[in-house]
Parts: sequence; C-alpha cells; structure tokens
Amino acid sequence: MSTARHIIALLKSYLEGEEQQFFSVALQIAAHEARQGHIKVAQDIQILIDKAKERKSVIERKPFPETLTQVKGELVNLVSVQYSDTRLIDMVLPPVLEKRLQRILIEHIKQHRLAEYNLKPRRKILLVGPPGSGKSMTAAALAGELQLPLFTVLYTGLITKFMGETANQLKLIFDAMLVTRGVYFFDEFDAIGSQRASVNDVGEIRRVLNSCLQFLENDDSQSLIIAATNHPDLLDKALFRRFDDVIEYELPNQEVVRKLLKTRLAPFDTEWQNWEHIIESANGLSQAELVRAADEAAKVAVISDQDSISEENMISAILERKNTIFK
Repeated sequence: MSTARHIIALLKSYLEGEEQQFFSVALQIAAHEARQGHIKVAQDIQILIDKAKERKSVIERKPFPETLTQVKGELVNLVSVQYSDTRLIDMVLPPVLEKRLQRILIEHIKQHRLAEYNLKPRRKILLVGPPGSGKSMTAAALAGELQLPLFTVLYTGLITKFMGETANQLKLIFDAMLVTRGVYFFDEFDAIGSQRASVNDVGEIRRVLNSCLQFLENDDSQSLIIAATNHPDLLDKALFRRFDDVIEYELPNQEVVRKLLKTRLAPFDTEWQNWEHIIESANGLSQAELVRAADEAAKVAVISDQDSISEENMISAILERKNTIFK
C-alpha cells in the first residue's frame, strides 16, 4: 500500500469524522514505516496514536505501575493476568451498546461521588451473546480504560475432580478480588453456572453453583467482575439476579457491518456500489469472522499489488468464512 494512499485514507477518515478509521490508518502507516526499516518513525507514530487515544478516553490516563501485578501462590493455576492496551474506541459497537459500556466506566470514575449518596457503581456484569460478538474484547477494553489488571479465570485449574475442591478454588479467586483490585473475567461462565435442574446435574456441580451464588451475593470488593456466556439459557436463573447489569450482544447489523469493514480496510479503496449485496452476504457472521474475512480480502489485494478491494473479492472472502464455520 503506497504512502500516498495511506495519506488519502487518513485525511478522508478525518474529514468524515470516522475516529476508528483514522486510528486504523495511522497504525497501518506505522506498520508500513517499520517494514521500510524506519523504526524511529514508526515508534513516533505509535506514541502519537497512544496520546490521541488517551485524550479521547472517558477517564484520565495514568501510566501503568512500574511493578506489574503478578499471580502468585495458589492463584497461579486459577487465573492469568495481563495489562490490556485495548480501549472502547478500538471496538465497532452499536450506539446503544457503546452507551451502556460507557455508563459502567463513568460510574467507576464517579464512584466517590456516588458513595456520598450511598450508591455504588455497577461492578458485576454479565455479557451474553454469540461467539465472536465482542464479549472478551469488552472485558479487555474495560480493563484498559480503567487501567486495571485483567484477571482471566482458568477453568482447567478451577474445576477439579475432587469433591468440594472446586468451590474452595473459586473462593480463592473471590478472596483475591478483595486484595487486588482488577477486572476479573469469567469467560464461558456456564461452565460453573449451569442450571441446578439440569438432566445431567451432579452433586458437585450443584455445590459449585451454590458457592458461586453466595460469593457473588457477598462480594463487596472494589473489583469489576465480568462473566460472559454464549448460552444464557444454560445459566441458572438465580444467577441473573446477582449481576448489576446484563448486557446482550448480537450479530452485527447493517450499520455495524459497513463500519467494521470500512474501518478494517481503511487504507484501501472500498468505494463499493453494491453495499447491500456485501451486507446480505455477511448475514450470520460475527464481528470476529468479519474481521477475518476483511483481512483475507486485504491479503489478496496486497499480493496482487492493488490499492483497491473489489466487491467480488470481498464477497468471496465472506462466503469462504461462512463455508468454514457453517459447513
């Protein structure tokens, strides 16, 4: 991709007010400069991008602590930890969903003000929706925005074959929430929150679920708890009442499909005349699958030394993803 094309895409996204596209193109320019061996230029661009994102964030940016939080002792096999550089601005979200996530952040910013009126910010959030719809990325984005460590629960260490041990392991995680403030992410939450009346229910699963209900109910830490599931129908109904907010994710609508593809393919010419056909072809694909399809179409253009992506190539890449996941 020529630098001239990058600059055109950069200016176009700026004029159209497409902030996500603007940052995407800027990152493409940094990568281009790095491939040309201009490492210092690439680093300078990256620094400026980070500063621009920080200025647009809903909270004041603070540097990560010099001593990063480390998982120690019995928690080593129960959670992994990382500091996320993902932000909400990196996501393509429907306006309603973005507003609800911004509300969570604002409540945490204003939590001292809320405390004056004996109110608390939303801390226990349940995300439900199909795979690839952005639930895991949301956890990373909230951790990044709040500048908190992201602790991801490892079920391989949590769920054991020994009677009663899983509940004890779960307690260790909730105890850690009191000691170390962070975002604690329970992906595939139905693994420990399945219905007690399930046909395949066993005593140990009931004990784990009851313990989980109790821990959620009694948790009074400053940490943010995020649980995600692709199968909300499998969750025990009592769990929903333990969460401060239940946020539903859906497959991308027409507006999100268009914005996601334009953002991902910002450095390329995508002046397609038949967006309706492309959007129709994308029906049923998640955001993650659309990103993969866009990347495949971009590869074809780059290898062919083209600055544009045809409608045919984009549709072909979308249909290839569909055949891969739906066959």
